[in-house]
Amino acid sequence: MILYSIILFFVSLVFLVLGIAVYKGRTNLIHSYHQQNVTDQKGYGRAFGKTMFVFAGAMLASGVVALPGEAFAVPSVCILLAGLVAGFVCIGRVQKKYNGGLF
Repeated sequence: MILYSIILFFVSLVFLVLGIAVYKGRTNLIHSYHQQNVTDQKGYGRAFGKTMFVFAGAMLASGVVALPGEAFAVPSVCILLAGLVAGFVCIGRVQKKYNGGLF
């Protein structure tokens, strides 16, 4: 479970760094077809960056829960899946609000 936690910590850090970059306005990191109809780039970047923080937080929490050992594997994966679902729901809302749809 240590390797699992280390991987989640690393990926969480990547999502955190990307989330900060997008939040600060680097919307070019998001594929162009996801922002074809976006008129408020600043608001879109901030909202999308916040959803990246949801993903990072879920991975971080899952990694922390998994640290004690195998007995916490199921709760760790449940936390990860719940966070991923929440993140995708948030991304769907951001896309619908700023782009008019997912694509």
